[in-house]
Amino acid sequence: MTRRSWFIVLFIPLMASGQTSTSPTTGPQVAPIDAIPSISDVVSIMNKATADGTMNREWSTPIRLAILFTALALLPSLLAMMTSFTRIVIVLAFVRRALGTQTIPPTIAIMGLAIFLTLYTMLPTLERINNQAIQPYLADQIDLTTAINACSDGLKAFMLRQTRQSDLALFVQMARIRPPQDPSRLGLHIVVPAFVTSEFRTGFEIGCLLFIPFVIIDIVVASVLLSAGMMMLPPAMISLPFKLILFILVDGWGMLAKSLSLGFR
Repeated sequence: MTRRSWFIVLFIPLMASGQTSTSPTTGPQVAPIDAIPSISDVVSIMNKATADGTMNREWSTPIRLAILFTALALLPSLLAMMTSFTRIVIVLAFVRRALGTQTIPPTIAIMGLAIFLTLYTMLPTLERINNQAIQPYLADQIDLTTAINACSDGLKAFMLRQTRQSDLALFVQMARIRPPQDPSRLGLHIVVPAFVTSEFRTGFEIGCLLFIPFVIIDIVVASVLLSAGMMMLPPAMISLPFKLILFILVDGWGMLAKSLSLGFR
């Protein structure tokens, strides 16, 4: 509501009440009731101002800038908590730990690979958000509130496809609300933690399965060294080349990227 609209709404009753005059003999003379505008008159004036373009229901530019900078500040958290990034980075960290290499690949390389795999897996969702929210908003077909709701609905649909029903029911029970017939009606304060919990569990399950062949190699190498009497030789130093060779021969990085990409519904 612009300043002109507030002026119309607030000062018309005052202007009407200002029509009263005071007489030293008869006292104040109140204006007729018909001269005071009613609520319907004020509403009609506001509607007319809206039709004329004097009242803008869109958010002002400073508010939009504040929302934009807030979204940019929360972007890392949104990337980690509302996309496939969480599962991917957990699995990649497990792989590096299972190989036994301390800082190879470096953390920045793992994070970069996780980000690009996240963009690849989230591409259908991002295209849907772009077609349903961003492009209509840029074309002035919808307002900012509708665009934000469309974006949240697109991310919510992706998260619900990856979330286990047990995790979703857990947070619904903790929130003490009645489970809706359609899970898409749930708020983000329930869907996001349920999605993150489910992604943690899935990432740890994949990491444990990846650990098994490398642990077997460590056990075999340790048994051979023990039987050969080389108890002072660290088994990890001998098993590391074998684990690297096995991982390279089976095209481990390619299989891992393919499995992670196809693991999202």
